[in-house]
Amino acid sequence: MVLSMVIFGWVYQITHPPPPKICGRPGGPPVTGPRIKLRDGRHLAYTEYGLPKDVAKFKLIFIHGFTSDPDPNRTPESLAMDVEELADQLGLGSKFYVLGFSMGGQAVWGCIKYIPHRLAGAGMIAPVVNYWWPGFPSNLSTEAYYFQLPQDQWTLRVAHYAPWLTYWWNTQNWFPASAVAAGRAEVFSSQDLEIIANEEISDELRAYPMQQGNFESLHRDMMVGFGRWEFDPMDMEINPIPDGGGSVHLWHGEEDQMVPVTLQRYIAKKLPWVKYHELPGKGHMFPLIPEISQSMIKALLYDEN
Repeated sequence: MVLSMVIFGWVYQITHPPPPKICGRPGGPPVTGPRIKLRDGRHLAYTEYGLPKDVAKFKLIFIHGFTSDPDPNRTPESLAMDVEELADQLGLGSKFYVLGFSMGGQAVWGCIKYIPHRLAGAGMIAPVVNYWWPGFPSNLSTEAYYFQLPQDQWTLRVAHYAPWLTYWWNTQNWFPASAVAAGRAEVFSSQDLEIIANEEISDELRAYPMQQGNFESLHRDMMVGFGRWEFDPMDMEINPIPDGGGSVHLWHGEEDQMVPVTLQRYIAKKLPWVKYHELPGKGHMFPLIPEISQSMIKALLYDEN
């Protein structure tokens, strides 16, 4: 009986991550920026750039990449609802643009699916793909899946088939966990490494998004992004944005070592309403090149090819 209780306690411990450190609550990090209170009581922080929203002609919500905000019930649909609520509380009007990078680019698919009537346009920059979307031919998704480092293959396999083990897998010391989450050099192209080396980001700023705990900031992204989706983006054969009121752009680097370009090419072929831009010689971090980021925003807002 004692042994059973010990085993039960160990299993419970490895499958139940510590609770998130909520900003503004006892034991949590301080509130240091503007935020809104969502319908379920959570808070969503944001930063404003550009002209004041009552003057700006275009309103755009940018969804950041890997690392996010605690929501134990998060799904692609709930992410889209959070984006819509942010737009409403900030007074961005009936239509606005969304633009997402990497894991944030994947979240844009949810916006296209669930709130197309609110979109003036949408853009995805090197968006993460889910290897288990049914629309991919099995041979293509399998080939792309094995393009990853073995440790990332196992990490995503756990996140998809046994999400309750995700926290343990990414904190145990027996096997190497996600190389992407660790930011290992092997997951970046040579150009990516040059870009990162020239970025002046302090260690404090790098740690800022993960103040509420690695499980909420990293592991849940894996569970949602590579879990079982309630829809397949490739089933959207016609642009869901009503009356052709906005276009959808997708940019991807030809030499992306993190997200295989072959799957983006298939999506572009399957969904001709997506304007696909493949960047020769570029890896995953090309949005940090100023002239490229400016050209992408211009193409999205002015609907240029």
